[in-house]
This record gives sequence, C-alpha cells and structure tokens, in this order.
Amino acid sequence: MTDVRVIINREPDREERVVTTGTTAAELFADDRSIIAARVAGALKDLAYAVQDGDEVEPVEIGSKDGLDILRHSTAHVMAQAVQQLFPEAKLGIGPPVKDGFYYDFDVEKPFHPDDLKAVEKKMQEIIKRGQRFSRRVVADDDAREELAAEPYKLELIGLKGSASAEDGSNVEVGGAELTIYDNLDAKTGEQCWGDLCRGPHLPSTRHIPAFKLMRNAAAYWRGSEKNPMLQRIYGTAWPSKDELKAHLDFLVEAEKRDHRKLGNELDLFSIPEDIGSGLAVFHPKGGIIRRTMEDYSRKRHEEEGYEFVYTPHATKGKLFEKSGHLDWYADGMYPPMQLDEGTDYYLKPMNCPMHNLIFDARGRSYRELPLRLFEFGTVYRYEKSGVVHGLTRARGFTQDDAHIYCTREQMADELDSTLTFVLDLLRDYGLTDFYLELSTKDPEKFVGSDETWEEATEVLRKVAEKQGLPLVPDPGGAAFYGPKISVQAKDAIGRTWQMSTIQLDFNLPERFDLEYTAADGSRQQPVMIHRALFGSIERFFAVLLEHYAGAMPPWLAPVTVTGIPITDEHVPYLQEVAAELKKRGIRVEVDTSDDRMQKKIRNAQKQKIPFMLIAGNDDVEAGAVSFRYRNGEQKNGVPVADAVAEIVDAVERRIQV
Repeated sequence: MTDVRVIINREPDREERVVTTGTTAAELFADDRSIIAARVAGALKDLAYAVQDGDEVEPVEIGSKDGLDILRHSTAHVMAQAVQQLFPEAKLGIGPPVKDGFYYDFDVEKPFHPDDLKAVEKKMQEIIKRGQRFSRRVVADDDAREELAAEPYKLELIGLKGSASAEDGSNVEVGGAELTIYDNLDAKTGEQCWGDLCRGPHLPSTRHIPAFKLMRNAAAYWRGSEKNPMLQRIYGTAWPSKDELKAHLDFLVEAEKRDHRKLGNELDLFSIPEDIGSGLAVFHPKGGIIRRTMEDYSRKRHEEEGYEFVYTPHATKGKLFEKSGHLDWYADGMYPPMQLDEGTDYYLKPMNCPMHNLIFDARGRSYRELPLRLFEFGTVYRYEKSGVVHGLTRARGFTQDDAHIYCTREQMADELDSTLTFVLDLLRDYGLTDFYLELSTKDPEKFVGSDETWEEATEVLRKVAEKQGLPLVPDPGGAAFYGPKISVQAKDAIGRTWQMSTIQLDFNLPERFDLEYTAADGSRQQPVMIHRALFGSIERFFAVLLEHYAGAMPPWLAPVTVTGIPITDEHVPYLQEVAAELKKRGIRVEVDTSDDRMQKKIRNAQKQKIPFMLIAGNDDVEAGAVSFRYRNGEQKNGVPVADAVAEIVDAVERRIQV
C-alpha cells in the first residue's frame, strides 16, 4: 500500500488528506449521507471511484443540481427495471433526468394504463427496499452489442457513441469517452438483478432514493423524431426527502390551477381550434381586450422612448433568409417553402430582423439619424415539433414585440444600457418584479463572424448587465448564431422562472446586408445592430401574466374592470348612470341585467375574477352611493359614487393589483 495525496474541495474550504491506495470517494465522505457522488477534475464520478494521487475531489450533495440529476436518473433505472419485470416484452428506450423529475421510454404492445403505473410504483418500492447496488462496468462496443442484442434501441445508441445529443437524452446513455453498463446488484449475493447501458454516475444503492412518485404516461417518438417509432413514456419525480416531494406535489396542484390553457377556457379568453391547427391560437373578445391593452400600453411607452413603428409582410422570398443566414442555421425551425412565381421559394417569416434591415437600407442614412429604433408587432411562424407545442407558451404562430436598434459603435454601450433599463421598467409595469439576468455566449459550433467581434460584443453586454445590480448567470454556448445576448429571467407568483426579454448585440447582420450610414467626416460606416424582443412574444407573455395572476388580472388589464349588480331590476337605471360615469373615465364596466338573483350575480362576477363590484339598492340610490365589493370578498357599504369612481380610476391609472 502506498500513500495517495488528495485535496478535498468543499467551497470555500480546501483540505489536503493522505489516504492509502484503493481509497474510494465514499470513504472520503463516509460521515455525510447527503453526499452521493464526487466531482474529480470536473468530471462526475460514482462514490465507488478509487481516488488517485493528486486528485482534487469535490463532494456532490443529493440536493445540488448534479445531485438531483443523479438521484432522478437512478430512479429512472429502477423504474425501467420494474417495468421489465412486470412487462418482460418491453424494450428500453432512453431515461434521462429532466427538470423536476425523469422519464423513461418503452416500446410495449399497448399503452400503459394508470393501474399499470401503480403496479410499477409498487415494484419500484420493493426494489428500493432491497438496497440493490449500482455498479459501473466498462464494456467494449462489440461486447455491448452482444449483451444487448434483444434491445434494438440500445443497439442504435451504441452506434452514436461520441455524437450523442442532450436534446433527445441519448447523451445520458453514451455520452462518455467509453461505453459503460450499470448493473443493479443484489445487496447480499452481488448477483446481477438488471442492467442498462448508461454513462452514469449513479447513487451508491437504491436505498439512497428517499422519495419518488410516478406522475403520468404519454406517447413520444423515439429520439424526438416523427420519422421514428412511437414509444410509451412514463414520467416520474424524485426528491431528497418526503417533505420536498410533498412540497413539489402541492406546487403542481397550484400550477395546475394557474394553467393558462385552463384559465383561457374558463374565462373565455382564447382557444386553439383543431380546424386551424396545433400551436395557432385565436383570441376571443375578452382575451382581445387584455391583449389590446397590453399592446396599447407598450406602444405608448415605446413612443416615449423614441421608437418608430414599422410593418412588414408575413411571407418573403427565400433569398432574403439566405442572405441573413437563417436558411443555413434555422431551416429546421421554419415552415416548408411555398413555390410561387414560376418556382420561386417563399417562406413564412420566422424572424422580423431581415425585413427591418431592408427598411434601414431603403435610403441613405446619416449619423444624425442614429440611434434609429424600429419597432414592430410582427407575427412570425416557426414549425415547432408537435411534442413541444404547449398552449400559448410554445406556439407555431405568434407576435413578437420586436425592435431593432441601429447605432454607432460609440453609442452602443449607452444604447444597450438604456434599452435594458427600459425593458426592466416596462416588465415591472406589468407586475413582474423578481428578476435575474442570463448572459448567453457563443456556440463554438454555430456562429458567424470573427472571434474578436464576439469577444467585444460579449464584454460590452457583460458590463451593461452588471450595471443593473441583478444576479448575472452565464449561459455558455446559448447565443444565437449572429451574436451574444442578455436574457431577462422573471419569477412569477409561485416561484417559476420564465425567460422574458432578450437583448442581442449583432455585428454580423449589418455586414451581411451591407448596411451603411454616412459618418460626420463623410465616410461610410457600418452600424451596430441590437435585436430586442421585450415580451418575447405577446401570446407567451399573455400566458405568463395569466398564470402569474391566476387569472385575476389587475384592474387595468382585466377584460371587465367593474360590474354593476342591482339588487332588483328597478336599480338598473341608477347603476347604468354610474357605469356611464366610469366609461367617461375610460373604465371597462358592465351592468348585470340578467334574471339571476343578486347572490348569483356576485358569484358569477367572482368566477369571472372581476376586480370590482358595485352593488346598489334603495338605500344606495337615496344616498347617491354604492356598496363597494372587492374581488376577495371584502365589502364597504354606503360609499359615495364619486369616491367609488375615484378609487377605481386611481387603481387603473396606477396599474395596481387589488
């Protein structure tokens, strides 16, 4: 036995320790059951890893991001083992960890039934109690093919080694430099109970799975392609404790109540008719009011900030997107071309920026015009796969509040600074206040332009972001092909994070379009281009606000701000006079003249989440007053009409929630 020197890195502490040859990472952290893996030289390792001389070893806690991924992927293995024990004919697909959980795909004769999931869950509990050990085994490609001869999907993955993708989850199987299989071994005998092709790492044993639940099953194409066979996917979730699992399940119940698709139907705001197609929404009158109000306020604020409004068509010749580079880098996200005008390809536009470049280039430009801020509510079309289309938040047709700013190199930093401040202030006006920023940098496999240009653009964006005093999170490789970007990430009322506005700095499209302006010295210079979408898309922002407010929109956005509720029909004329006064002040108001009783009218207004109710009876009419009722059920009686009108108008003008 020889001595092995290792450094244990527990930020911010570093400890040097001398151990003997063969010491495992598990032995380094034997006193802490929350440690379920280790990171060595940046690579995740099982706790069974034998440390080497000079290793710097960092513990991975089960509650960390990496720890949760390991917990959930290990639970996916247990689920796959349980499925194959109950359904021996099931062929294995892929089972990666995903946000808040995991899934595994199976090729089975018929779809799983909810009762099947209960049986699988029970079998998983049995496996967990047995404390089977996860054991890593390196295999040669040919040996793996022989061992997995009955698993056609695994055989396909073996052929992907070295080119596996995170998008379809195949990298969790064959994403490492060598091919490995993880065996589930009997705790007492060491015999193999089950095995799966996997990169790892995994938990030490199934007993390290504290809390899990299977959620649902769905159909899914193998590796996400519609050209491939349809498999059955089981989704589950796993957490470091039963309390955390319960909190997550409670959160899901609350999130379901706030689902914008559900609220859109209940409140008669929008629909996605099958006759039109997946991901293509229509807004109903009440939804149209919310959307128009959002757009009108945005227009007003953009006018105040010096933006000029433009309009561009929905379709264009393909050559425009060849010039911009979108057909090279973005063709998979575009609708197929229409062949018109004797074989010319026309595309529905996925972006507005190439057309805005043509507006800039329509005539000569002077430095005196810069910065030139072009703004459009531009509807674009992107062919999202059917499996990812989701209500208004992931649609195939949507309207961007899209701006492109053309400025000089000298104006660039100030323009970015003022743009980001404007973006954050406007989002706050809509009631979102909890933000952090994300800086997306160059994808080394997917970019245009020089490294020097990218470095300059990235550094400028970094400095602009840091000035806001908000947390700044790196997003390596997440930029679009033409330049780095800042994304505003906003948290909603129940703590979910949504990507909102993006600001992208672009030196490349102005070059591709030969954009120029005349500088003060008479020379021809190329402008810098800033891409900026504030809402991202109006439809998606609509959905985010709907879920943030759980459908109870603030008075200024509510389709109906006030409803008048007469105690009897003879009080209708009085409330109509009050309504007329409110309408003069720009307030959206209705008087309920239905045959329903007063209590039913109140319940109807509450169900529609109307902010204010004004109730009137004989005493109110005689006093020139109303009973003022709020959405939460609170009520003030005998409020003079003038005071009620003033309070409502004030709430709308200040854009407050009630």
